[in-house]
Amino acid sequence: MRLLPRLVLAAPAFWRHDGLPARLLAPIGAIWGAITAARMRARPRGRVDVPVVVVGNFTQGGAGKTPVVAALIAAARAAGRRPAVVTRGYGGSTTGPLRVDPARHSSHVVGDEALLHAALAPTVVAADRVAGARLAEADGADLILLDDGLQNPALARDGAIVVIDGGAGIGNGRVVPAGPLRAPLDVQLATIDAAVVIDGGDGIAAATAALAARIAAAGHPVATARVMVREAATFAGGRFLAFAGIGRPEKFAATLRAIGAAEVRLEAFGDHQHLDEAAARRLLDEAEQAGLTLVTTAKDAARLAGETSPALARLRAAARVVAIDLAFDGDGLWPIVAARIVGGR
Repeated sequence: MRLLPRLVLAAPAFWRHDGLPARLLAPIGAIWGAITAARMRARPRGRVDVPVVVVGNFTQGGAGKTPVVAALIAAARAAGRRPAVVTRGYGGSTTGPLRVDPARHSSHVVGDEALLHAALAPTVVAADRVAGARLAEADGADLILLDDGLQNPALARDGAIVVIDGGAGIGNGRVVPAGPLRAPLDVQLATIDAAVVIDGGDGIAAATAALAARIAAAGHPVATARVMVREAATFAGGRFLAFAGIGRPEKFAATLRAIGAAEVRLEAFGDHQHLDEAAARRLLDEAEQAGLTLVTTAKDAARLAGETSPALARLRAAARVVAIDLAFDGDGLWPIVAARIVGGR
């Protein structure tokens, strides 16, 4: 059942509008949505004795789950918890369960997100979420953050946080492949406990604000956050060739422009895509000829880590990594998790 989403490596432009392509694909989306909805209604087949919090999204592609998980790791540790991350390891070859060791494992094995998580907290890659959570619990975790899995009910959860890209929202509101939704919106709304809306640099769209208001009206807390670039001043005024293989590459370009980049030329790749030698050579040549500085995301840098073929190694050395954090408005996300989800467990 994972085949259809895997066919979509980058969000097509028609996902933003309810035009003819979306309407033509709507019958397939309806079938896919019904299948996913039925799976989401299934009873959990396993649980662990520590709290489990899912961080997911309504849509195909990136919404900002990784920095939200990073923020929760930091907040949980500050509160005296021992968090661990369990992730599917999308883009990697292992099915696990496998404890991630950044010194030994490459993104080809565990995926890019797992490497980023493992730099912050114990991380387990597992196609079987129940087995992965049990391994993390056995290793001493007292809080499990499940990266993705909002649509997978296999592991009993104490709460679910949906992350929403403020600029893209839910697009045209249709289900893959007619639109970006992984399942019908009403079905997904019934599974969440809280939401995070992230402004990645291109603002909060009116439709996203309306969705956030709908979530809040249903009694679920909604946190808002802004993407903050570390050492942002060093990028101001620069001329960049930005390359990104994430769910919405244009968001990366918007972030650079928002912090004052003078020029941003974007090369977009498929979500989680591993670059080959030809792509690396093209990027290096283009940057040199145009007098641009190569920049990329932390996820793309994680995929390049350990690459030894000539052009990929040169690209890894040449590219500046634009590291980000989330700045939450108000009291942030942890009080919501502690009071509404984790509670006294």
